[in-house]
Amino acid sequence: MTPVFHPEALAGRVALVTGATRGLGFEMARGLAAAGASVWLNGRNAVALELRAAALRADGLDARALPFDIADADAREAAFVGVQALDILVNNVGQRDRRPLEAFATDEVRQLVEVDLLAPFELARLAAARMRAGASIVNITSIAGPIANRGDAVYTMAKGGLDALTRALAAELGPRGIRVNAVAPGVFATETNAALVADPATTDWLQRRSALGRIGAPAEIAGAVVFLASSAASYVSGHTLVVDGGYSSHF
Repeated sequence: MTPVFHPEALAGRVALVTGATRGLGFEMARGLAAAGASVWLNGRNAVALELRAAALRADGLDARALPFDIADADAREAAFVGVQALDILVNNVGQRDRRPLEAFATDEVRQLVEVDLLAPFELARLAAARMRAGASIVNITSIAGPIANRGDAVYTMAKGGLDALTRALAAELGPRGIRVNAVAPGVFATETNAALVADPATTDWLQRRSALGRIGAPAEIAGAVVFLASSAASYVSGHTLVVDGGYSSHF
């Protein structure tokens, strides 16, 4: 399930992927680098992040670590001082806390919205100031934006907002030649979902619920991001590309 990319599809372009230490974020970074981009990997753990960047460099890819907390305004500003030009921003970081409404303190809701919605807004603003025509922003939303479940209101609210922000940024930045799109992942076999994937009953249900009859492999997210970031999607903006194996398209 490992996609193959043309090594010059993104040649000469500089990309930043937030939340790239592991899981889908790392696979997005790998895919962009495999397509020829010079990729900044972002995360909060500098040591772990450098190990991941080094792993990509060992494969002959151009990757560097850029550790900072996206929810920290001062850290965002400081990190971008060293980023003089940027062609691709992937807003991937997201936090999820499944609890009923009554279990949340207002400050906890604010913190989740800060990470899942406000930080991507601020990063897009910082990135756009460094982007030229032909650049691309890809927001990682979720199928939990347009569809919902009990005990997940804050995440659904924030991801729905990020989906709307994608359209708004596309309208705002389009006249400058900057495209803004989103990818909405379904269920993938990431480290975060390890317990879910290990549960036979849940796995069986997910496989029956999906049109393709399986859970996604993390590497399968990369193709959508590379496509939207590349000139192959030169007339695509304000779009959310769902990557869920058909989970949300049928019943």
